[in-house]
Amino acid sequence: MNLTMLLDMAVDGFGDRVVIGRKDGGISASRLLEMSVAGAAAIRDSGADSLVYLAVNGPSFPVAMFAAARAGVPLVPVNYRLGTEQLDALLANHPHALGIADPEQVGALEKAGLSVLTPDNWLTLVSEPVPAVTMAEFLEAEQSEDEAPAVVIYTSGTTSAPKGVLLRHENLTSYVFGSVEFAGAEAYEAALVSVPPYHIAAVANVITSLYAGRRTMVLERFTPAEWLETARREEITNALVVPTMLSRIVEDSSDKSLPNLRGLAYGGAPMPASVIEKALQMWPEVGFVNAYGLTETSSTVAVLGPEDHRSALESDDPAVRARLGSVGQVVPGIELEIRDAFDEPVGPGVAGSICVRGDQVSAEYAGIGRAVDDRGFFNTRDKGYVDSDGYLYIGGRVDDTIIRGAENIAPAEIEEVLLRHPSVIDAAVVGVPDEEWGQRIEAAVVLRPGSALEVDDLRAYVRETLRGSKTPEKIVYWDELPRTETGKLVRRHVLAKLLPDATTVS
Repeated sequence: MNLTMLLDMAVDGFGDRVVIGRKDGGISASRLLEMSVAGAAAIRDSGADSLVYLAVNGPSFPVAMFAAARAGVPLVPVNYRLGTEQLDALLANHPHALGIADPEQVGALEKAGLSVLTPDNWLTLVSEPVPAVTMAEFLEAEQSEDEAPAVVIYTSGTTSAPKGVLLRHENLTSYVFGSVEFAGAEAYEAALVSVPPYHIAAVANVITSLYAGRRTMVLERFTPAEWLETARREEITNALVVPTMLSRIVEDSSDKSLPNLRGLAYGGAPMPASVIEKALQMWPEVGFVNAYGLTETSSTVAVLGPEDHRSALESDDPAVRARLGSVGQVVPGIELEIRDAFDEPVGPGVAGSICVRGDQVSAEYAGIGRAVDDRGFFNTRDKGYVDSDGYLYIGGRVDDTIIRGAENIAPAEIEEVLLRHPSVIDAAVVGVPDEEWGQRIEAAVVLRPGSALEVDDLRAYVRETLRGSKTPEKIVYWDELPRTETGKLVRRHVLAKLLPDATTVS
């Protein structure tokens, strides 16, 4: 099924319902259909073979997604924070695209030889009345095959150069049908999204919320106070944040009353236990969801639901309470295996590489092909284990493993201990080249404002839980860690900064 079918179904089911933007003056499902047809006509007339989106999130993004699908070309949302060299290299992959770009980014697309519209110009263009003959032409036309690329999302490049992940219509629609009930949302429900358009969560939220009949609103520039005020003003019932955002919201001094909020989803990076525990206590009526997924899997493959969150918080059983640190259980339609270094499946409690299979799993890269084995399993390159009750625990990236002597050490294990200290609000652990050990362990830490924690005391704190070989040899204090907008730690930037001037501040 093509993505356009999701919009067509929404129009048939609740065409007059506002599904995009503010509760007053937003875009209805029927209006979104008209705008997407106008956009498809513009794409066709331009002769473009793809639609590059280099702008912040907002109403222009869902219109672009469905216009591209209607025109039979892929949407390519691009990270507007990329450096010039990286951006130029990425745009070179799409020489015949039509571009939508924020005013400050227009020059980059024009330099690449693309025709460009700003988001405002794009919305003006697609808001023009569509001739009946054009409307009929596109609505009656045979849509792109399920196997056609719908979206190309470039990986964040946190450990290597970005790669273009091809998400085909069948991948995305399989995810929607396995996750959401059609028209399952009440007319008053509204979701507040705070992730950029080049993240899979932004794409997934547009299509799942539309299919459910839930209005979606985007907070273009995140601050805790603005997020809280917008949630109240727009009567938000559901929200999506990344862990760093939730941490800032919890710590902010603004009014945190959210009378309409009923569900809050988070993911994209590890969530410190102290943050989620505070949030659960702050909003006892809110159902929290931890969602684990990747771009290559069309978003979520495992979920820790509201009931799991509350039972873990209230339990005296250490095993149950530990589930707050898990990402829950796999969703329907996904098969999961944990595999050892010899690519053999392992049992409960044994750590290894997380491998998944299912119709929503693309695992396909532009110019490279599908990265699956002969049984169709995709190795996520994430480490983890499944407990005896089927809860999945993530242990970081395979590529992040520190090899000290003959010992493999997971940075996530040490970071988890550092984050338990009440004075620590963020931490990153890396392996630094060492002549004797191959790699030595160093850490960059962000302290809570006003803390006077001594480095030696923090090292001793780690050593109390972990043995000496896993205690960082050096800890530095920084004001902030290099993270993407979606909260992912850019570990290679941490390492690069530590190498030339790894001086300890105590």
